[in-house]
Amino acid sequence: MEDFQEQEYEFLRRLEEERVDRRTLLRRGAAVGAGLTVLSLSPAALAAREKALKDPPMLGRSIKLSEIVKEAKKEGHLNLIATPPEWANYGEIIPTFSKKFGIPNTVDNPEGSSGEEVQAIISLKGQSRAPDAVDVGPGFAVGPSNQGLYARYYVQNFKTIPRAMKDGRGFWTGDYWGVMSFGANLNVVDKVPTDWSDLLTANAKFALNDDPRKANAAFSGVFAAALANGGSLNDIGPGIDFFAKLNKAGKFQAVNVTPQTVASGQTPITMDWDYNQLAYKKIYTNFKWDVSVPKTGAYGGYYCQAINATAPHPWAARLWEEFLYSDQGQLLFLKGFAHPARFTDLVARKVIPKSLLAALPPASRYAGVKFASLGQIQRAKDKVAAEWGPKVLGA
Repeated sequence: MEDFQEQEYEFLRRLEEERVDRRTLLRRGAAVGAGLTVLSLSPAALAAREKALKDPPMLGRSIKLSEIVKEAKKEGHLNLIATPPEWANYGEIIPTFSKKFGIPNTVDNPEGSSGEEVQAIISLKGQSRAPDAVDVGPGFAVGPSNQGLYARYYVQNFKTIPRAMKDGRGFWTGDYWGVMSFGANLNVVDKVPTDWSDLLTANAKFALNDDPRKANAAFSGVFAAALANGGSLNDIGPGIDFFAKLNKAGKFQAVNVTPQTVASGQTPITMDWDYNQLAYKKIYTNFKWDVSVPKTGAYGGYYCQAINATAPHPWAARLWEEFLYSDQGQLLFLKGFAHPARFTDLVARKVIPKSLLAALPPASRYAGVKFASLGQIQRAKDKVAAEWGPKVLGA
């Protein structure tokens, strides 16, 4: 399968090169025509030229970055969604992009879930405020790809991204990964839990960051609970059962976690990705915040970038992707404690500042972390959708 994907990529690359060559010829023809009074382009030729210029490429390597920048600036805006400033360092990444390329941005529904991102593509289709690109969990990448909601695009650094974190068809690409971790407000509870069994004896309720039926981080928390309670990557059932038990004991809080619910003591113990929990140490300044990776059930997962197939700013969307997968963009993810997709490549080329590596948790913390395949995620997602309500919430 992997060899087939690489062969497909090379085939598409050749097609794209031919396509760009045709675009170049159209431009040269237009330039020649502009200098001659006796020659002019026919309406059909003009239409073909405009289509060549407006139709964004499928392969980043087939076009100069400067041309992508030029066309993106003509569009003049980038629409993003569900990229909160505290998440994976988006608070620095997004303004850095806008300052670097002179393209303003809008972030709609910053605290939204992966499911809400996909729904926005559907409900806002054809509108100028529709998202240009999304950052979703794998469970929300495959289905929409098959539904035609995402555009095919291979960033210039596509080959340096691990095979397991990219779609060979080009519909989505993993951008960073993390591990599910506990976080606790020590002004409310005595200590941060170190394992799942601690949640049953804690003196406060525990909360996932959102509803696991619509949010990838919350869903991943259920997967982690399954691994710690007799389940496996092929069986998320024990994770659902654990939360049913937790809820029955009055130890589970089924609410959307926000800085306000944490500060107020409503959700003093939470589960989220390690990069978010570590970043919260800088954000939660009114109380002490501590973080730990569970001793059992260490579950890792990545997020995926995808471009809206009907993006109002398709060139800006591609420029945004190129920025995120550039060395600069990947290092900004790392600065926010998220492991970037191209981490191995960055290490091999020795381009990671020592200060960034020193700020990361010890490598031993990630020993034994398990990652589910796309098939396992989809099956688990279906099971959670069917059983979470009746088993855990009683509805």
